[in-house]
Formats: sequence, C-alpha cells, structure tokens
Amino acid sequence: MTHKLIKSALILLAIVVASCSDDDGNAPLPVNEEEIITTLRVTLNPIGGGAPITLESVDLDGDGPNAPVIDVSGPLTAGTSYSGTIKLLNETVNPPEDITLEVEGEADEHQFFFVVGGGLDALFTYTNFDGNGNPLGTEFNLDANSASTGTVNFVLRHEPTKPNNGTLAGAGGETDISVTFDLTIQ
Repeated sequence: MTHKLIKSALILLAIVVASCSDDDGNAPLPVNEEEIITTLRVTLNPIGGGAPITLESVDLDGDGPNAPVIDVSGPLTAGTSYSGTIKLLNETVNPPEDITLEVEGEADEHQFFFVVGGGLDALFTYTNFDGNGNPLGTEFNLDANSASTGTVNFVLRHEPTKPNNGTLAGAGGETDISVTFDLTIQ
C-alpha cells in the first residue's frame, strides 16, 4: 500500500511540475490597448476661401451619465466644396493626447465612414489613404450640393476589412467612435 501511495504521489508531482513549466511558445501576446477618445473635432474649410465651419463632440465621461456636448458652428453653403480634417483627442489627460496621430500611424487598421442621412444633399470623398491605397478618412472633401437638412454620422472603425464596399456593414471591425451631427446646407 505504501508503495502505491508513493507511486501516486510521484505521478501527481510530475503532472504539477509539467503543468507549471515555462513554455515561451505559449506566452500571451502583448495587449494593444484601445484608445480613449473624448473629443471629435471636424474642421471644414471652404475651398477657395471663407470662414471654416467646425463640428465638435466632447464627451469627457465616456460611457458615464453625462451626454456628449455637441456643437456645430454654422450652416454649410450650397454649391460649396469644403476641405475637411478630423482631429481626435483624449482630454482626460493634461495636456490632451492627440489620438489622430495614432490613428494615422495605424492607417491600415482604421477607416472613417461618413453616413449621410435625413435628406442632406452632401457628398464625401476621401483624400488620405493607408499604405495600400485604401481610404483612411482623417482628411476628406465635402461637397455641399443643394439647400437641405439632415445628419452626418462620423464613424471610426478599428480593423475594418480593407478594401471594403464603403458601407459600415461591409467593413466590419469595431467602432472606436461614432458621432452624429445635425447639419443644414443653405
């Protein structure tokens, strides 16, 4: 009986030692932490000159109880083309961190989508791209065609399928930020 007990203890010890061995082949991959984006700022400069229009969403508490503060500085002008840029900030730190630099540095893993709705007569065209020639969208052109009202939803997707068909459904990936602005073209 003692012989069986010693043999069982040795087998159990061998199992424990084997399961605790250091195996670099199974080491966990480093975690790429998700960006904290509190602020989305869109600047629309009329091509040919004029005062810029800004669209801004600030949500300092993220998923907290406070709604984002959304501001649109004015209407767009019908028949005008705008050169647009998007800036993303993390304003939970001081000084604020420019997340746009990270998104542009990982352009092959990101893409902005512009979802026009509610009858707004506007057309977006990408003007910056990742290293493979696929759209990124932190820079774009916006054609404000005719007088109308509606919405534009700016959506940043992380790891979308690239190339894609230009729709959120066709792109997949995870949404890093999504903000809808009410716009008027007059």
